[in-house]
Amino acid sequence: MPFKTLLTVTGPDHGDDDLRLAAGLCEEIDAHLSVLVVVIAAPPSGGEYAAVVSPAWLAEREAEMETLEKRSSVVSKMLSESAVSADLSSEYPEQSWTDEIIGRRARYADLTIVGPELLASRLLKDKVLAGSLFSSGKPVLLVPEGARATLKPKRVLVAWDASPEASRAVREALDILSSADEVRIAMIDPIDDERHHGAEPGADVAAYLSRHGVKVAVDRLPSSGHSVADVLRQHATDTGAELVVMGAYGHSRLRERIFGGVTKSMIEDPGLAVLMAR
Repeated sequence: MPFKTLLTVTGPDHGDDDLRLAAGLCEEIDAHLSVLVVVIAAPPSGGEYAAVVSPAWLAEREAEMETLEKRSSVVSKMLSESAVSADLSSEYPEQSWTDEIIGRRARYADLTIVGPELLASRLLKDKVLAGSLFSSGKPVLLVPEGARATLKPKRVLVAWDASPEASRAVREALDILSSADEVRIAMIDPIDDERHHGAEPGADVAAYLSRHGVKVAVDRLPSSGHSVADVLRQHATDTGAELVVMGAYGHSRLRERIFGGVTKSMIEDPGLAVLMAR
């Protein structure tokens, strides 16, 4: 399915670079741009001094709402001067349900764009990724600083581990994959049994993609003591990939936070544009 609506989220301390990046992607594929401005509300005061600090907290919230209004005004002006079709909304949620608020908005887009500014914003970035991946069922595109942003890449690397998450990512990216000149299926230390990759690792997914007109090749890679994320990034560099397509959070988010994982590593250091789905 083609991407017809792209969502991007911007915060109070952001500039307009992520917005321009998202608008450029919309121009590239003739899509509509949806922008959500988010200011996360300051937590309420507590403890024995609550009665004393409460007025300060209320003043802080009023200032935050003014910031939201000003940021929305700046974004609105920019969108009015843009050639792309666009809409704008704003939210002032409490921190505890910010990801759900963002997820609801992401349900009405085909793809959420996470550019360099948002990637550098720890709290809002985490809320956008959690909301998009867990509350909307839609994919996200990570575009780190210095990476080329395109939804029409010539060379794509698919990180394949035969998981439902990887399958969803491939399905979401079918239009991209079928238009690419080269798609490489990368498997790290694949297990050849019926519960994992089958008798011939990569054969089934290659056949599936070939039926969609994808020009596909299969790469079975040893980890050789390196992390899966490092092997993927290096192979993307070696093959000249412009985009990595992968499933996200095959393990629980708690396990990823405690023990690390491929998703966490790729989010913290993508290296190039990464399309993730869950």
